[in-house]
Amino acid sequence: MDDQTQPQFDYPIPDDPQTQSADAPIYNDQPTLPPTDTDGYNFAPPPQPPTAAPLPEDSGGYSFAPPANDTQLPAQPQYTEQPQTDAPMPMGYNFDDQATPLSPPAPAAASSSSSSTVFTGLSGNELYCLNLVGYKPGNLVVGNSVYALGFIGGLASGIRTTVGGEIRQFTNMISDGRKLSIQRLEQELTQLGGHGATGVTSELIFHPGHVEFLSVGSSIYRQDGQAVTSVTSSSDGQEFYCQIDAGYMPTRFVLGNVAYSIGVGRNFLGELKEMMKGEIKQYSNVFNVTRNLALERIIQEAKDCGANSVIGIRTTILPIGTNGVQEMVMIGTASNNPQVASLAESVGGVITSDLTAEETWNVTKLGYVPLKLILGTSVYSIGVVGGLRAAIRGHFKGEVTTLTQMIYGAREESLSKVQQQAQEIGADDVLGIKTYIYQLGGDVIEFLAIGTAVKRVDGVAPHTDQIPPQAIIRDKNTFINTADMAFNTTLNQSSVDHQDQKNIV
Repeated sequence: MDDQTQPQFDYPIPDDPQTQSADAPIYNDQPTLPPTDTDGYNFAPPPQPPTAAPLPEDSGGYSFAPPANDTQLPAQPQYTEQPQTDAPMPMGYNFDDQATPLSPPAPAAASSSSSSTVFTGLSGNELYCLNLVGYKPGNLVVGNSVYALGFIGGLASGIRTTVGGEIRQFTNMISDGRKLSIQRLEQELTQLGGHGATGVTSELIFHPGHVEFLSVGSSIYRQDGQAVTSVTSSSDGQEFYCQIDAGYMPTRFVLGNVAYSIGVGRNFLGELKEMMKGEIKQYSNVFNVTRNLALERIIQEAKDCGANSVIGIRTTILPIGTNGVQEMVMIGTASNNPQVASLAESVGGVITSDLTAEETWNVTKLGYVPLKLILGTSVYSIGVVGGLRAAIRGHFKGEVTTLTQMIYGAREESLSKVQQQAQEIGADDVLGIKTYIYQLGGDVIEFLAIGTAVKRVDGVAPHTDQIPPQAIIRDKNTFINTADMAFNTTLNQSSVDHQDQKNIV
C-alpha cells in the first residue's frame, strides 16, 4: 500500500497474532430477496422519483440544486442503477494481501437488472445534504478484524503498570486491529466502485474470548459519475455537507491512539501517603506527554495523505481489560482547504480541531479558522493527609473548604496550560473548552481540559450564506429499548464484560 494511505508510526510493531492465510474463508454471497413472499403478497416496485434538473456548478467546485421557489425543496436526483462490479456483495476479504489504497474507482460493470436496491445507513436528512454537494447513496461497507483475548492477556502478563506512561505493546496491537478493519472497509468500497464513504467508525466490540475491531460506513457516489479519488470520512452526511461548504474538502478517515496505564502500584501509594496534598507535577508532566501522543499520531496520518487539516476530531477514552490500562483514541477526517495553508504551516503543517462540522461552518462564517486542538492536564493527590481526612470525618454537613480550594486550583491549573499553549501559537480564542475528572486510583485524580484554538483571518467565508435546516436537524431515535430498566440490568452488555473481560489482563 502506498505510504500515503497506510501511515506508519515510528515505534516497533509486534508480529500479528492473527496470521492470515490464503485459505481463510470468504463471506458467502447475500441471498437475493424474491419479489413475492410465500403468502402471495406482491411487492410492487416503488415509483421512480422525478428526474432532477442538471445541477449548476458553483465556484466552490460542487453542485447545488436551487429550490424551484421559496416553498419547494430542491429537486432530488433520480437514484438510478447502483454501480456494481463482477464481485457480488457482501465482499470477501483478501487475506493474502494488504488492502489496496483508495484510488479512482474502476468503471462499473453493467447490471443484469433494470434497477438495484440500495442498503444504506444514511438518514433522510443525510441524503438531502449529500444531494446538495452532488452525491447519492450506496450500500453499507464493513471491515473487521478479530483478535483473541488470550493474546491480549499475554501482552499484559509482562507489563508492570505505572501511572500515565504509554504501553507500546497495547498501542501497537490496538492500532493494528483498527487499521486492518479500516483497510478492509476500503477494500469493499473499491470493489463497489464507490466514490467515498461517510460516517466511518472504528469500534471495539468484546465477544466471549475475543475482541473485534469493527469499521462501518455508508458508500456514496457522485451524481455526475465523474471518476475521482475515493474519500473516507468520519463525518456523517450532514457533517460532510457542512465541512465541504466551509471549504474543507474531505480526504481520508484518520486516527491516532495511545494505550497507557492508570494503575497505581502499592509502592506508589505508599509514597503518596508521605506527601502533602496538591499537584504531583511529575505525573502531570507524564500525562501531558501521553495525552498528546494521540494528537501527534492523527496529525502524522493527515500529513501522510497530503492533508492540511483534521476536522471534527472525536476523542474517546476506554478501558482495555481490568489491569488499569486505557486507550485514548482520536478519530477525525483529514481534509484540504487552500485558504488555510499558511496557517497550517504555522502550527506544524496540519490544523486540528474538535469543533463539530456545524460549528466549523459557523466560525468560518464569522471569519475564524481553527488552529489546534489543545489539551491541558494536571494530576492531584487529595485526602492523603491524615489531618485532612480527620477534618472531613468531623464534618456532618457544610462545605469542606480545603478540598473546595484544592479542586478549584486543579481545574485552574489545567486551564492555565490550555491558555499558555494558545498564546504560544498566536490564537485569538479557545473555543469549546471542556473539563473532565478521572480517578487514577486511591486518592489520585487527573483534571483534563480540552478545546480548540482559533484565529480570525480576513477573507475566510463558507461557500453559501446559510446552512439548510436539514444539516442541523438531529435524527430521532426510532428504536426504544426499555428492557434494561424493566430488569434493572444492561441486557445489551456483552457477556465478556461480566466474565471474560476479567481475564484480559
